[in-house]
Amino acid sequence: MTTTEPEFLTAARTFYDAVAADYADRYGGALATATWDRAVLAAFAELVAAAGGGRVAELGCGPGRITGHLAALGLDVSGLDLSPRMVEVARAAHPEIPFQVGSLLDLPYGDGELAGIVAWYSIIHTPAEQLPRVFAEFHRVLAPGAPAVLAFQVGDASLCIEDPFGHPVTLDFRRQQPAHIAALAAEAGLKVTTRLLRDPEDGEKTPQAYLLAHKVVE
Repeated sequence: MTTTEPEFLTAARTFYDAVAADYADRYGGALATATWDRAVLAAFAELVAAAGGGRVAELGCGPGRITGHLAALGLDVSGLDLSPRMVEVARAAHPEIPFQVGSLLDLPYGDGELAGIVAWYSIIHTPAEQLPRVFAEFHRVLAPGAPAVLAFQVGDASLCIEDPFGHPVTLDFRRQQPAHIAALAAEAGLKVTTRLLRDPEDGEKTPQAYLLAHKVVE
C-alpha cells in the first residue's frame, strides 16, 4: 500500500532542493561571526566527550556547515536532511562525513544509538501537531542521558518566504516559544536543562533560542 507523504515534507524538500547551492554560498561562512552559535556547539561537543563520546547526528543538516564544524570539534558526526540536493552539496563540501536523506518523523537510527543530536533550525518547518512525533523520535534514538541541542527563531507567528534567490518556491518558517518547546520535549522524555535567548543580530527579525536537553535516565 502506498503511503501519501505529508504535504509539509514535500513543500520543504521542494524548497530546499531549489535553493541548495545558493543557500550554501550565502551562509557557508556564517559561523565565523556567530559567537553564540559556536559557543553552544562547543558546549555540546564537550558534553558528548565528557560522557565518553560516540556517534552524533545533525538532523536537518542542510549543506553541512554545522556538521562540518562539529567534526572539526572532534565529534564522530553524520548528517541527515530531507532534501536530496542539500545532501549532495553537503557531501561535496565534506566528503569525509557521512550524509543521508531522511525525515525527522522517521529517523534511520536504532534505539539508543546516538550519543547526541543537533537540530539546528530544523524543527521550524514542522507543524505543531507533528512536533510531539519529532521529539519522540529524538528520544528513541538517543542513548540515556545523551544531549540534544535545538536552535530556532522565537515568536508566535510564522514567516512565509517566497521566491528566495529568485527561485519560484515558497515555505513557511514556524517560530516557537522556548517554554512551549521545552514542555513538548519534556513530554517526550527530554529534560531541558539550559535555555539561551539572544537578541536579533545582522538583519534577524526575531530573537533566537538555543535549548539544551538530555534524555531522561529511567
